[in-house]
Amino acid sequence: MQRSNHTVTEFILLGFTTDPGMQLGLFVVFLGVYSLTVVGNSTLIMLICNDSRLHTPMYFFIGNLSFLDLWYSSVCTPKILVTCISEDKSISFAGCLCQFFFSAGLAYSECYLLAAMAYDCYVAISKPLLYAQAMPGRLCICLVLHSYTGGFVNAIILTSNTFTLDFCGDNVIDDFL
Repeated sequence: MQRSNHTVTEFILLGFTTDPGMQLGLFVVFLGVYSLTVVGNSTLIMLICNDSRLHTPMYFFIGNLSFLDLWYSSVCTPKILVTCISEDKSISFAGCLCQFFFSAGLAYSECYLLAAMAYDCYVAISKPLLYAQAMPGRLCICLVLHSYTGGFVNAIILTSNTFTLDFCGDNVIDDFL
């Protein structure tokens, strides 16, 4: 039997459950975790920016990691929260594309930033007396900018390759099947 070929314009997200009581419970849990993530990362960024004793390469990288984590958690969580309390469980094709692009870009950037942090630790351990010369502020800024650039270049490639495909058939996404 042959299936009809039609292009998908939106996806239906079934989520974790259809039980309204369970959905409200999940909403509260997700909102609490998301709120803690936003407050924690924002506080860490503000502390690093405001305290001059924390203006070192290690804290510069940690601040950028918190920045990425703040935005990464803000890509999908609001849609999850809306899906938990709303009757509308759909996401448009363009919305899915945007979420996929930013999620991939921030995840790749975070991986590259972790590699830069590993290099910073390597320099601190292997050349402790030359650390200030080996890791000047300009190099740290370049490493962070290259992390962001490399992450989003990878996301452009991944997103363009994924969303040029035809999405045919069932547009219902059920996480547990």
